[in-house]
Amino acid sequence: MTTCRLCGSASMAGVVDLGATPPCERFLTRDQLDEPEVTYPLHLRVCTECWLAQIPPLITPEDTFTEYAYFSSYSQSWVDHARRFVEGAVDRAELDENSFVVEVASNDGYLLQHVVSRSMRCLGIEPSVNVGQAARDKGVPTLTAFLGPETGAEVRAEHGPANLVVANNVYAHIPDVVGFTHGLRALVADDGWVSIEVQHLLTLIQKVQYDTIYHEHFQYYTVESARRALAVGGLSVVDVELLPTHGGSIRLWARPFEVAGEPSARMVDVLAREKAAGLHELSGYTAFAAEVDRVRLDLLRFLTDAAANGKTVVGYGAPGKGNTLLNHCGIRPDLLAYTVDRNPYKHGRYTPGTRIPILPPEQIALDRPDYVLVLPWNLREELTEQLSYVDEWGGRLVFPIPRLEIVEVAS
Repeated sequence: MTTCRLCGSASMAGVVDLGATPPCERFLTRDQLDEPEVTYPLHLRVCTECWLAQIPPLITPEDTFTEYAYFSSYSQSWVDHARRFVEGAVDRAELDENSFVVEVASNDGYLLQHVVSRSMRCLGIEPSVNVGQAARDKGVPTLTAFLGPETGAEVRAEHGPANLVVANNVYAHIPDVVGFTHGLRALVADDGWVSIEVQHLLTLIQKVQYDTIYHEHFQYYTVESARRALAVGGLSVVDVELLPTHGGSIRLWARPFEVAGEPSARMVDVLAREKAAGLHELSGYTAFAAEVDRVRLDLLRFLTDAAANGKTVVGYGAPGKGNTLLNHCGIRPDLLAYTVDRNPYKHGRYTPGTRIPILPPEQIALDRPDYVLVLPWNLREELTEQLSYVDEWGGRLVFPIPRLEIVEVAS
């Protein structure tokens, strides 16, 4: 990558190089195990002009999202998070039965189902055919498309402007950040609201959440870099909420320039925190690579010691972040016999690159392993409760990030 995709600057500094891995959601079938896999470099850089952290667009959204393996509704805590968001957004944006709500990257209707239940008009814009069909099956109107200026204008012409546009965990997934932002502006009413949730680069750096770096995440935002990105489309960030989701996220509230007004006190506070952490200059990024090496070595030491002592270790979950971690650490079935996942789509498949079998969750109780390595660590509270039964045979949970932690659970 020679230039920044947001501002065009050639001043790009390396943050961490994770080598080359396959795309994290490209799970393998048994028939593909004897076939080669294409890998792509995974090197995070930051623009020293606008401070947008980014990786090169080596794969296209069409490669990843035409058929997608991630269904949001398999996490009950995420569905509950969406319900609480809708409740709050109704008050903030003064929504009623005459309002129109659009969600971009609406997945399987996990959020808009709560809008439908309030008898408000809504539309999901979801590029994945299989996931979008799941939303339609539950009564959520869904358009199969990627958002850009043209799509935004077409939706506005057909349905009218949206009082609220939601873009949760998608602003990192689009390489054409400028075109996507113009699409958001095309959708939203001139006095409307845009809400964006995205992982916060501040927590990614401070808590060494490097496994959230993967090829479908093209950029990584601070509030400052998100503010600059949204401004190119005529949107101004007026408020920000700090959320615990995905290990630490930000919810940005933006409005068209003409009605935005002054930023909130908590937005000013978060900008000050970022600046104090050095993320508005290069100093905040220089120690990250060494922390990543520490996480890798600690996890490998644990797994090799367990193998040497005859202990069994299996995984829980097959998320995208887990595949970054497994590939960077070089973990294979000799160290992690298998992993399990609640999503039936992944059952009988294998993790990309590392080729670890993915089985139904019930396999853990059958095999009674000594340790369960939790790969979706961001769902720690939910999964600790779900996996409390491993205490029946003295099993323990292992969380790899931000520091390796072995946890006893009470059933």
